[in-house]
Amino acid sequence: MKHLKRGRKFGRERNQRRALFRNLSHALIMRERIITTEAKAKELRPKIEKLLTTAKAGTLSSRRLLAEQLPTDSAKKMATILAPRFRERPGGYIRIIKMAPRKSDSAKRALIEFIS
Repeated sequence: MKHLKRGRKFGRERNQRRALFRNLSHALIMRERIITTEAKAKELRPKIEKLLTTAKAGTLSSRRLLAEQLPTDSAKKMATILAPRFRERPGGYIRIIKMAPRKSDSAKRALIEFIS
């Protein structure tokens, strides 16, 4: 039974999954829009939104929490550029747009981006 089981595993072990989402988060923050599979986009959205809500606090502890979970460049951009941009917005910072499937393996793709 899958009761109370959350999150997709993507056929990876825990450390590989954490590295995957750390890299996806970094790419999304730095480029502000990326194309990935639909499942990865759906898993990435709540993680990024929670990080952005943390960054909006603007405190030293929030910066340290960001630095703990993200590479240095993206943590800095999140705190200095993205957090002030969404200061007045109560939530829903990311949009997922479904795209045509990938030709090679027909995987569902999605564009994930920050709402401007």
